[in-house]
This record gives sequence, structure tokens and C-alpha cells, in this order.
Amino acid sequence: MPILAHHHDTSIHRNNDNHKDCLDVIPKICDTPIKYDNPNYKSTWSHRVWVATGCTTILFSLTNSIIGSIGSHLWLEPILAGFVGYLFADLGSGVYHWAVDNYGDESTPLFGMQIDAFKRHHKWPVVITEHQFANHLHVIARAVTFAFLPINLIFHDYPIVMGFMASASGCIMFSMQFHCWAHVAKNKLPSIVVALQDARVLLSRSQHGTHHLPPYGKSYCIVSGVWNKFLDENKVFESLEMVVFFMFGVEPRSWSEIDSNWIQDKQISNKLGSRRLNHIIITKTAYINTPK
Repeated sequence: MPILAHHHDTSIHRNNDNHKDCLDVIPKICDTPIKYDNPNYKSTWSHRVWVATGCTTILFSLTNSIIGSIGSHLWLEPILAGFVGYLFADLGSGVYHWAVDNYGDESTPLFGMQIDAFKRHHKWPVVITEHQFANHLHVIARAVTFAFLPINLIFHDYPIVMGFMASASGCIMFSMQFHCWAHVAKNKLPSIVVALQDARVLLSRSQHGTHHLPPYGKSYCIVSGVWNKFLDENKVFESLEMVVFFMFGVEPRSWSEIDSNWIQDKQISNKLGSRRLNHIIITKTAYINTPK
């Protein structure tokens, strides 16, 4: 039977315009019926095969980068290329996230399924944590395979290119898992993930929280979030929205009143039973400090 799920309403109060002070994050209980054993959240063998193929593509790049570095005695350049790939993946995740959040709908060719998934994520954010690993990543793994494998085959003798490709493809493929972890309480995460989030290597809850406030126009990057401050403060996406509007006459969703399908369900339920309470309620109140 469907059960009542606890979702996070991230009510964030800032003390200044620079977002440098304490964030007060208060989860609230919603009465959205969620089936935690929903078969749509489970991994299939097809999903696992695509994830394995994506991982093979990443390992192909990494292996060729290492072999090429040994043969050419180049070490610094491939490492720097890998760092650039990491930055590229975070920026790319933000651009893609911005696009599907603001344009198109379920009927959009190629991207309709992703747009619908992001819409449901805005309405029920915590459901992202219920998907099994391969179920969550197989779509991106497939895209990584088709996009990166041909480049790997062409440039496999270039360790610098392979260093970039290994880092970029890896961070892109696992970006949704990093995003998922940003919706999980720290005490539910492996210590290594918490350490990487605290070091701002991976996206954290405090970094991602502002994205789930209407009109959902900030903090789009979901690998590390390292680009979010620059993009938000310089209004990069707002400028792109103006360009799209003047060129094509299309307004982004963030300009208008958000459709109810994109708004997080905030109804307080008094029907929440105790049978699954410990499983449903992740945390009651968290005070998350961002560094000044």
C-alpha cells in the first residue's frame, strides 16, 4: 500500500545578500503517497548493463591516460586536464539542469523524459533517494557511452585528452548520484561522502538547498556546485534567458508563476503513522552553516 512520505521543505532564511551566514533548514512533513517498493525505482539488468558500459568507457579513458603518461613521462598535464574535466562536468551539469528546468515539457523530443523527471523531483525531492543505483544512472551512462567512447577510440594515444575525458565522463555519469547524496542527511551517508561534501569536492545539502526554493532559479550545478556562486552572482543564466527570449520569444518557467506540478508538496499530514516513521523521517531540524 502507498505510505505517507516525509519530504523536505527547505525553508531558508538568509541574514545577508551574500548568502554567507547561517542557513536554517527546517524539513516539514508532506502527505504525498509514495510507494517505497515502486518497481519503477528498481534497477533492471538493462540498467546494470548500461551502467557497466558507462564505467567501462570511463576506465578506458583513465587507463589510456595512465599508460600514455608513463610512456611520454607526462604527469602534470594529464592531472591538470582531469581537473579541467571536473570543472567542465560541474558547469555542464548546471547548463543542462537550467535548460530542462526552464524549457520544454514531457512531449519534447529526446529530453521529454528528463524534463518530466526533474519536474517530479521538484514536487517530491526526497523520492530521488529511493531509486536504486543503476536505475538512477543508466540514462546518463548511456549518453556517456555514445558521446565519449568514439572520442576515446580516436584520441586514445593522447594522455592529456584522456585525462580530461576520464574526469569529465566520470563526473557527468555520477552527477545524479552526487545530486542524490545532496538530499540525504549526513548521518545516513558514508563518511567518505560526507568528507568530500564538507571539502566542497561534491555537492552538499547546504549548497543545493537554495535550488528548491521558488522560482528555482539558482544553484543549478550538481557535481560539486563550485560554479554556482559565480553563475548566480553574475546572473549568467538570467542573461541566457534574455538571449533566448529575444531570439525565440520563449520565456523560461522561472519568469512566471510556477506551475503547480513544479511546486514542492508542502501539505502537513496528521495521518502519519508510526509504522514507518523511523524510515520516513530523515531529520527533524538541521542548522547548516556555510563558511564565510
